[in-house]
Amino acid sequence: MQMKCGAYLTMIALALCACVYVPRTTTSYDEECHVETRQMKLEAAQIGAIGTCTNRDCAYVLVALGAVAAASAIVSGSIVVVGNVVYWLQKQGKCALV
Repeated sequence: MQMKCGAYLTMIALALCACVYVPRTTTSYDEECHVETRQMKLEAAQIGAIGTCTNRDCAYVLVALGAVAAASAIVSGSIVVVGNVVYWLQKQGKCALV
């Protein structure tokens, strides 16, 4: 049984959620250096769900959501990398003093 392309896109659009990626900071205690350390992680966060759409509208919505998710992954991923480098340098400085 074949489904029309529009119906298929509609089902996909209804199943998808609008997600973005955000940096989260966690803390832990390093027993060896006796310092509190921080680490950043990238997490997906849901910002909403797609409502009803028809044919081309669904395609536009999917493209827009893909662009937003990709952009947030790039920006937030960069923040996580830079943040983890800074936290690592802080830990090395504090650990060297112990």
